[in-house]
Amino acid sequence: MSQTSQFQSVSEPIFRSVALPREALAGVRTRRILAVAIDFAVVSVLASVLWLALLVATLGLSLVVLPPLFPLVAFFYNGLTVSGRRMATPGMRLMDLEIRRTDGTRVPFLYAAVHAVLFYVSWMFPPILLVSLLAEDKRCLHDMLAGVVVTRRVP
Repeated sequence: MSQTSQFQSVSEPIFRSVALPREALAGVRTRRILAVAIDFAVVSVLASVLWLALLVATLGLSLVVLPPLFPLVAFFYNGLTVSGRRMATPGMRLMDLEIRRTDGTRVPFLYAAVHAVLFYVSWMFPPILLVSLLAEDKRCLHDMLAGVVVTRRVP
């Protein structure tokens, strides 16, 4: 069975559960939490190195611009890695996860970046993350809004 045939058609609403085999969703929540921790550390290191490099390169004049650096790095980090050929951030790859659109196709850059923004916004309202416990396909609200699903990588 091909990976794209596991998913429902694109014409279905994004809030509808995606029909996936049980093994595609096994352990997804726990793996996502670990992947987020890894990715948060990687983005923090990248943002810190970039912040220091810009600080030195501009002789301190860029201090006014640098505070929003972490969200900017996170936006491009998620957008570029998830929309890439491996369809996952480095943390997700380590946890054997991938993100696809609900129709099974690769996630475009803008969808991946918006997914990251919605994810970080959901941190301001932690109870929103509990939607995953109610969703049959283990999708969080930000997954539903971005029209994506996180699954185990199929070999």
